[in-house]
Amino acid sequence: MTNYQHPPQQHIPGRVTGLVVLLCWLAIFAEGYDLGVLGAAMPALLEDPQWQLTPLKAGLLGSYTLLGMLIGGLTISTLSELRGRKPMFIVCLCLFSLTMGGAAWAPTPEIFGLFRFIGGLGLGGIIPIAAALTTEYSPAGRKSFNYGLMYSGYSIGILGAALVAMWLLPVGGWRPVMGVGVIPLLIVPLIAWLMPESLEFLVAKGRQAEAQALAKKLGLAVPRKVEATGARPGIWSVLAEIFSPRNAFATACFWVGLFTGLLMVYGLNTWLPQIMRKSGYDLGSSLAFLAVFSLTSAAGGILIGRVADRIGVKVTLVASYLIGAVCIAALTLKGSLLTNYVLVALAGFGSISASLILTSYLANYLAAPVRSAGTGWALSFARIGALSGPLLGGYLADLPMGAQSNFYAFGAAGLLSAVAVFLIPARK
Repeated sequence: MTNYQHPPQQHIPGRVTGLVVLLCWLAIFAEGYDLGVLGAAMPALLEDPQWQLTPLKAGLLGSYTLLGMLIGGLTISTLSELRGRKPMFIVCLCLFSLTMGGAAWAPTPEIFGLFRFIGGLGLGGIIPIAAALTTEYSPAGRKSFNYGLMYSGYSIGILGAALVAMWLLPVGGWRPVMGVGVIPLLIVPLIAWLMPESLEFLVAKGRQAEAQALAKKLGLAVPRKVEATGARPGIWSVLAEIFSPRNAFATACFWVGLFTGLLMVYGLNTWLPQIMRKSGYDLGSSLAFLAVFSLTSAAGGILIGRVADRIGVKVTLVASYLIGAVCIAALTLKGSLLTNYVLVALAGFGSISASLILTSYLANYLAAPVRSAGTGWALSFARIGALSGPLLGGYLADLPMGAQSNFYAFGAAGLLSAVAVFLIPARK
């Protein structure tokens, strides 16, 4: 696998870009609900008289999902380069939606954790595939913006989880809040009908007739600079490319930036409502903080994507992570309710929004034949950070230092992400 080059720039019809972005947005919205629902339901889970969870055990339940995401990001993203991005995209959506029903039914924390782990396989696999499809079908000057727009579905999904929890938790507890997560199965036939397969994948596999037919249907030229050798991008060939001498330092920077960024994101997603409740806010206000966090991160992803396309993705990301780190640490100052809403809003901007654009930056940085698999490997490493976030939050929640230790820890993670992004070299 040598001399990989990105496809040449070409005009991509707006209808094609819009369709791919919309379908990926719907799936990522479902993913966001799945990942946000545990944080939204955390106060009720901790008060469940049958399960009697401690904060550390509750954090472990959150980490089961992220462990599944780590494995799914490695295996399913690689399978997408072997079997096709579209079919694996659909498999992932079905997997994590079905297991939400299982989690809602689970009679014990152990079975709950098992369903969350299995669902995590699909959650981890769908992200790099959506990144690869959105990047491929976006014009050169709008890749970061379109990725931010597509991945705003993640934050809107978290917002949806917070709103559903505010509605259902007081009347039905946490189980119906989990059960709502099966609804995305209804859009699977729509995605199967409308989502195009990756032209890059078809050409790389030597399936020229299918590539020509799809390109004609979409009004595109078949990519000419992707080698159609039929070589399988297996584990070792993917690693050889991303850790080649010209890419190794950049890979390390991306992996560290995503690791600390996702530690911050998933730590806050899981524990923000409970931290704010321990700080003296009632259940409704605590869930409102999660809603603000997710809503501003959705808008922030679009804004950061637009700014990144205009002034450069690297400087935009460094500034965003720094803003997020400062605002998270500033929550220790115990300001007014309005001040804390503003700080939480900016924290969402500088954590979720920045991390999703960093994923887009990585997908655009990688050579086309390893784009999905390479992004999946990076995100799988980053899942170790994501897995650590809920555990770290649970451990700190058990200490007598209170909420301040959580905010300092997650703020430090944002600072490390800023440094890692600053060190990424220009693509060779």
